[in-house]
Amino acid sequence: MKQQLRPLFDRVVIKELDPDRVRRSGLVIPPGSHEPPPQHGIVLRVGPGLDWWQQAGVRMPVQPGDHVVFPAAAGTWIDVEEERLLVCRVGELLGALDAIDGDAPVDRERDDD
Repeated sequence: MKQQLRPLFDRVVIKELDPDRVRRSGLVIPPGSHEPPPQHGIVLRVGPGLDWWQQAGVRMPVQPGDHVVFPAAAGTWIDVEEERLLVCRVGELLGALDAIDGDAPVDRERDDD
């Protein structure tokens, strides 16, 4: 019987993407270098959030299919159906990578105080 992991509360299930070891310049970074690249992954499933979130109008900030960045120490790695998955709290994520159109202006928030 095929199994699928369903995250509880504010947890997300992420499939890690292989780190890109070839830089734009063509330089190949060998595995095991002392500074590991940021961890990237694709969100597979999202939990419903915490029980008080709905009353406060808070929604999960990521959706299945989002490309996210997370620290190396985030969550717990598990194996499901011979696939290595990360289960972590949504608050552990560093951010989501969004594709931008080359012609569109970049919207940056600034604090001019």
